[in-house]
Amino acid sequence: MKNKIKTHSGAKKRFKLTKTGKVKYSRVNRRHRLTQKDTKRKRINRVAGYIDKADAPNVKALIPYK
Repeated sequence: MKNKIKTHSGAKKRFKLTKTGKVKYSRVNRRHRLTQKDTKRKRINRVAGYIDKADAPNVKALIPYK
């Protein structure tokens, strides 16, 4: 019987897996001081980001049970 793998605490807060297996994350710079940030910058940050295919295996290893 194999041991369970611990989930990385920082990764579980930052990443989610989609049904197709892509790794989704929320973009940065959306928390405070939004009045002085450009509207275009805020609009781009609304949509979720997806991890590059090359980096996906490393992130998936950190969140094995998600």
